[in-house]
Amino acid sequence: MTEMSLDKNVPRREITLHEAFVVWLRIALLSFGGPAGQIALMHRVLVDERKWISDARFLHALNFCMLLPGPEAQQLATYIGWLMHGVRGGVVAGTMFVLPGFVIIMALSIVYALYGALDVVSGLFFGLKAAVLAVVIEALLRIGKRALKTRALYGLAAVAFIAIFGFHVPFPVIIAAAGVFGLIAVRIWPNWLGLQLVADEQSSRAVDMAAAKSQGAPTIKRGLQVIAVCGALWIAPIVLLVILFGRNSVYPGIAAFFSEMAVVTFGGAYAVLAYVAQAAVNDLRWLNPGEMLDGLALAETTPGPLILVLTFVGFLAGFRDPGGISPLAGGLIGGTLTTWVTFVPCFLWVLLGAPYIERLRSNRALSGALAAITAAVVGVILNLSVWFALHVLFRNVGELNLGWLRPAWPELSSLDWKAALLSAFAMLAMFRWHFGMLPTLAICGAAGLALKFAV
Repeated sequence: MTEMSLDKNVPRREITLHEAFVVWLRIALLSFGGPAGQIALMHRVLVDERKWISDARFLHALNFCMLLPGPEAQQLATYIGWLMHGVRGGVVAGTMFVLPGFVIIMALSIVYALYGALDVVSGLFFGLKAAVLAVVIEALLRIGKRALKTRALYGLAAVAFIAIFGFHVPFPVIIAAAGVFGLIAVRIWPNWLGLQLVADEQSSRAVDMAAAKSQGAPTIKRGLQVIAVCGALWIAPIVLLVILFGRNSVYPGIAAFFSEMAVVTFGGAYAVLAYVAQAAVNDLRWLNPGEMLDGLALAETTPGPLILVLTFVGFLAGFRDPGGISPLAGGLIGGTLTTWVTFVPCFLWVLLGAPYIERLRSNRALSGALAAITAAVVGVILNLSVWFALHVLFRNVGELNLGWLRPAWPELSSLDWKAALLSAFAMLAMFRWHFGMLPTLAICGAAGLALKFAV
C-alpha cells in the first residue's frame, strides 16, 4: 500500500514503502552526532529535501517522542514511518534506524574486548574520550538553547540539576514532578512556559483525517493487539535464555536491568546515560568508569542512536560472565539481548500511543507538561556533563559520589594534563573553529595515539 504526503501544504505524490526503506537506510548510515544531529538530519531529509512531512507535523511528532522513555530519535523515525505506511512503515523505519549502528558497535565491541589493552587501541580511546566531553557539553548547550525559553524554565532546569546532583533524586521522580508542574503552570501561569501551540486547527484536522484513513482510529482492540504482540516479542528471548542458562546467569539480569531502563528513563539518550552509568558501573560492576567513557566514544563515532552504547555495556557484561560458553559468544548474546529489550519497548510506546497523540496536536496541557519536562532534562544533562568531565580529567575518581552531603571530589594533583589539553582543544575545535564532530573526534583520536607513544 502506498500513501500520499501527509500534509495539505506539501505536494501530494505516492511514496512507496521501498522508497521509504531506502531513505531510512540512508538516514541511518549518516546519523552521526547523537540525537540532536540525528533529528536535524531527519528534518533536513524528510521536511526540506523530500517534503514528505511539514515542519509543524514533524515537531508535533518530536514533542510526543520526547515525552516517552528511551531514545527520542529512533522513536521519531518510528512515528513518521507509521504516519506514512502504518505499522509496517513504523517497523521498517525504526529497525533501519538502529540496525547499521548495531552491527558496527558489536564489531567494535569485539575488537575492544579482545584488543582493548593494546597501546594502539587504548591510545585511540584516550583521545576519543577527551573529544566526547566536548560533544556532551555542546549537546547541553544546544538542547538548553532550544528548550529554555523563559526564566521559569531556566529555574526548573536548575532545580532538576540540584535534585539529581546534590541529593540523588531518581530521574523518574524529577520527570514526574516536572510534568505535574507543567500541567499546573499552563493553567495558572501560562506565560511561564513560553508555549507556541498549533494555530491552524483546520489544517491539523485535515491531516488527522488523512492519517486516520491509513492507520485507523484508535480502539481498545487495536491497543490490546499492539500490547500483546510487542509484549510477546519483548519477553520471548528472556524466557529462552532462562531455559538455556538458568535464572542465576548474567542474562536475566541484563534483560531485567535494560527492560527497566526502557520503561523509566525519560529524556533521550543523554539522560539515559546518567542512569545507566551509575547503575552499571557502581552497582552492578559490569564495567568501570573509563570503559563507560570508551563505550560512549564508540557510540559517538558510529552511525545510529547514541543509546547503542548500551549494546557495548551488555556485551562486556556477557563477555565477562558468559555462563559456561565462550566469552565471545557470551558477549554477543549480552549485546544482542541488551539491544532487543532496549528498542522493542520503543515500538510499543509509539505504535500504542501515536493514534491518540494525533488527536492532541493542539492540546495545551500536553504542551505544558512537555515544556517543563524538557527543561528538567537539561538539568539532568548538566549532571551527566559534570560526571563525564571528572572521569575524563582526573585519574583517581573511582566511584565518585557527586553529592554535596558527602562530597568525594578528586585531588587536584590527580589532574591528567594530557586529557585536559585534548579536551580544551576539542572544545575550541567545536565551539570556536566549527570543525564538526567527526573531524574533532578524528583529530583527538590521532592525538591520543601520538601522546600514548610519546616519550
